[in-house]
Formats: sequence, structure tokens, C-alpha cells
Amino acid sequence: MNKLNRGIPEKIVPEVMELASRHYANHSQSYSASELMQAGSEAQIPVEFIQQAIQEVQLRQKRQQKQRRVLAIVGASVLAISAIWSIWTYNSFSRHASVVQAKWAQVENQLQRRADLIPNLVRVTQAYTKHEKEMVSLLQQSRQAYLQADTPEKKAVAVEQVNDAINRFQDYAANNSQLQSSQLFTNLQYEIAGTENRIAVERMRYNQAVQRYNQTIQQFPNSVLAQGLGFEAQSFFQTATTEP
Repeated sequence: MNKLNRGIPEKIVPEVMELASRHYANHSQSYSASELMQAGSEAQIPVEFIQQAIQEVQLRQKRQQKQRRVLAIVGASVLAISAIWSIWTYNSFSRHASVVQAKWAQVENQLQRRADLIPNLVRVTQAYTKHEKEMVSLLQQSRQAYLQADTPEKKAVAVEQVNDAINRFQDYAANNSQLQSSQLFTNLQYEIAGTENRIAVERMRYNQAVQRYNQTIQQFPNSVLAQGLGFEAQSFFQTATTEP
């Protein structure tokens, strides 16, 4: 079947007519070399100058086309490099953020271990004295405050309460000879000291991970991408018991 005899959908007719008009206009506005030479002759321009002008214009157009191709290639290359850099940098952000989360989990493990010693301190206190309700209440409230803290900032505040409660218990125990002679109390003292050391180590590792992460997202041009992707600087975990 002849393609020209096929039905043309009405919805594309305006577009076809517009495109055909442009083609016709371009065709009707073009001139052959002989026509240009004829026009130059009428204007008393020698033929060789017409030929030279045609060559120069054609050469300039080729250069412009080449420049446009080069610019297109450069633009595509820049976009490709930018995309690769963005992906690599995002993965770097995510990797550092994951390390921070993992290190914080280790800190929490040790803080939880320390908070879990408080019920034993309460039992020791109740076993050797019947009148230290204030001490028992202080220990229990500090542990409850820690369990309710759900962010590093709140944890730091709660840890201070735990520290204060344990320090006051140790001051109380230092003046209670009966309590000091208890094997349970001695064992608890070793556990408290060991937990303090582990907390200090894990807190140092966490703060180091936070420092590396913050440096990564705050350096230019990483900072621009980090802001757009929602990566924010993390806070260091500071307590009064140990220094970073």
C-alpha cells in the first residue's frame, strides 16, 4: 500500500503542516552557487570573491558545528563526573554515619552495663542498713533517668545523675565498715571500676568516629552535597567522669 494514501490522524495534522512550512521556507530561502555568482555579477563583484566568501562562510559554519560538538561532549563529561562524584561522596557519608551509629551502640552497651549495677548497689545498701532510704531512692531515680534518655544529649545528662548517685554511694560505703567488709560490695567495686574503663574506651572511639564524620561532611564541596542530602553534624558525647 502506498504510504501517501494512508490516513493521517487529525491530531497530528497541525504539527505536520508546521514542520512542512519550515522545510519549505528553508528550501525557498536557499541559493545555488550559480545564483550567488549571478547576483554578485549584477552587483559588479568578481566571481572569485563570491567563491572565496562562500568558502569562508562554509568553513566558519564547520568550525561552529565542531565547537558545539566539543561543548556538548564537555558538558556531558562534566555531568557524568559530577554524578560519579555525588554517588561516591554519598556512599562516603553513609559509611561514616554507619560507623558513628555502631560506635554509639558500643557506648550504650557499656552505659547500660553500668546502669544495671545500680539494683545490686540498692540491695547491698538495704542489706546493711535499714535507714538509708534517701540513698536507695537516689540510686533508683538515677537509673530510671538513664533508661528514659533516648538521645546522646539526654544520655549525657542522665549519666551525670548515675555518676553522682554512684559517687555518693561510694562515699557512704567508705564510712561504713560493715559494708566494706562485704564480699558482694567488693565485687561490685571491681565491676564499677571495670565498667568505667570500658565506657572511657568506647566513648573515645565514638568521639573519634564523630570527628571523622563531621570533618567529611563539613569540608567544601562536600558540605554543599551533605546539606542537600540531609546529613547533619553529630554531637560529641561528653561526661564529667572521663576526658576525650
